Amino acid sequence: MDLSYMRILEFVAEIVVFLILMAIFGYVYNKIKNNPHRLLNPSEYFPEDELHTLRQIFYLIMMALFFMNILYSLVFINEDLTYFVIFDLAISLYLAITLDKSSLKNKILIFLLVPYGSLTYVMFHNSLVGIMDLIHVPIFLYFIKVYYDKFMEYTESNGLGITIILLFALVFVSFIITQMDEAVNPLDALVMVSNAFTSNGYAVLGSSIPGKINSLFLVWGGYILSGVGTATLTAAILIRHFNHRFDELEEMIKKNNDE
Repeated sequence: MDLSYMRILEFVAEIVVFLILMAIFGYVYNKIKNNPHRLLNPSEYFPEDELHTLRQIFYLIMMALFFMNILYSLVFINEDLTYFVIFDLAISLYLAITLDKSSLKNKILIFLLVPYGSLTYVMFHNSLVGIMDLIHVPIFLYFIKVYYDKFMEYTESNGLGITIILLFALVFVSFIITQMDEAVNPLDALVMVSNAFTSNGYAVLGSSIPGKINSLFLVWGGYILSGVGTATLTAAILIRHFNHRFDELEEMIKKNNDE
């Protein structure tokens, strides 16, 4: 069979597989998103101000993940190939699932989001990820701009400050410097910067990629939850203080009326 014809069949197969995965994970995503159970309700765990901050952080983290995807596509680190393929597929699926499919433009974007290189590696055991996934570079650059616009729109519509962007700018610049100066891969650089930022040292915690990812979740999860605890305690103290003051004021008014 002609080689070019085989390549076309492979591309078609990859598109079909991606659409099937979109349908499956889209169904699961919608079930979780629309589930009214309190365990899945963020407001059960976080005060309202913290939820606004976390929403801002979400947009910035997504932009950072898109940048990481671009970086790995360009650098093409062979030993991280399998994990990059999983990451590339997962983030492409998320974008495709959450994209509004009512416009022609977004329907075209879905086909451009198909991680052809990663699916070629998974389905046909051909490691062309470094070349094939270059098509994702302009697509993910576009989504960095989209999520930045979402961040600014959410920030302005809710009257929030943009101080959080300074934090991410600091982490981002440190990430680039660490990667270049220490001659480490992007994941190791992110782990080192995260540990340094949260005062856990300046080293790579974890000898495997899953271990390093787990250390990132622990570091940033602990950092966010410690902030929630502080905010909740402060709010509780203020509420108690003002309730006490209101009780005193009510007593004074009542006493004044009796006189």
